Amino acid sequence: MPRFRYRAFAEDGSLVEQEVTYPSYDLLVSELQQKGLAIVEVQQLDEKKEGERRKLSFEIPLFGGVKDRDISIFCRQLGNMINAGVNIIDAINIIAEQLPNKQLSTAGKEVAKMVSEGMSLSAAMRRFPKVFPELVVSLAKVGEETGNLDIALIRAADYYEKMAMIKSKIKSASFYPIFVVVIATIIVTGILYYLVPTFAELYASLGGELPLPTQMLVNASNALRNNLLLIIGVIVLFSTAFRLLYKNNYAFRKSVHAFSLKVPKMGELVLKSSMAKFARTMATLFTSGVALDRAFDIAGQVTGNLIIKEALDRAKKSVTEGKPMYASLEETRIFPKLVIAMVRVGEDTGRLDEMLDTIARFYEDEFDRAVEGMIKLIEPTLMVFIGGIVGLILIALYLPIFKMGELIKG
Repeated sequence: MPRFRYRAFAEDGSLVEQEVTYPSYDLLVSELQQKGLAIVEVQQLDEKKEGERRKLSFEIPLFGGVKDRDISIFCRQLGNMINAGVNIIDAINIIAEQLPNKQLSTAGKEVAKMVSEGMSLSAAMRRFPKVFPELVVSLAKVGEETGNLDIALIRAADYYEKMAMIKSKIKSASFYPIFVVVIATIIVTGILYYLVPTFAELYASLGGELPLPTQMLVNASNALRNNLLLIIGVIVLFSTAFRLLYKNNYAFRKSVHAFSLKVPKMGELVLKSSMAKFARTMATLFTSGVALDRAFDIAGQVTGNLIIKEALDRAKKSVTEGKPMYASLEETRIFPKLVIAMVRVGEDTGRLDEMLDTIARFYEDEFDRAVEGMIKLIEPTLMVFIGGIVGLILIALYLPIFKMGELIKG
């Protein structure tokens, strides 16, 4: 009989991973479902199909994705309705009907159906990992165990509302320079492709030798016109290769994240954003009663930087071995001294949740100021840079006109 390896979540939220011998894939899936397990993956291990994976499709197809603000709205409404005494199944169905996000709406209806069949809310949510983040599932599980599901969901809503604000500010900070650079590139390309050849023909008809800057500009224009498709192809190929490597190669993605921390100004922004996410996640989970090792795992996923995630993994290992949290963070040599000092105070006074919340608010404010400062710095820098390029092009174009007498041959 063929051997299989499966991974699935039990109703209590624990991950079950095991190798078994079974007559067929379908029989194994059927029995696992009857046991109430939420299947993540079933892999057949026989020689002919080594490495072949078959996943049970509980996932909702994502086109636009589920944003943090969508999750915040869902959790807040559900928490408020549960607090008001509305039946959880009815509450989810009512919210799902009103949600503008179709993926979240569809998943919500499926969750309501599973809950009506006797499954817990957290276990049902766990079956849709691309819709309901691990933090929401963990908070829901703790809320169910403590009888404070409404409070846990509202905490999740507050958390994702803050995360949405941080991401929105990052997008706002990056949109302006990207937009300006794209427009400037189009303008410069248009000048080189259409305007420069006209001047080049005019000067060629006059004869004579062009000034060096003008000749270099004409050569650049000719290279662009003769190799436009090749240049576009190289750009597309490079972009595609970068995206594929970033998505599929861990070492490459890690090197990009390491580089982002070293870039002047940008590195400061990335670090402050990651610290705000880390502290906010830990504060929310710790206050809600989630185990510290699990909180470290979720915080590492949320920070969005592999260097910081690996540092948190090392810190988690040290904490589970009995070291204080502040010492574990200090050993990573990644976390700022302020974070370590405040965590130490929190541990010494037994008010770690309050200190984490203070750290989160501090770095959220610092991040806001850093974004505003970067925008103020980028705007004039880009204007000077782009103006300088366009100015140099125009000077190179009109330079021969000032030497028209030398160009015209009698």
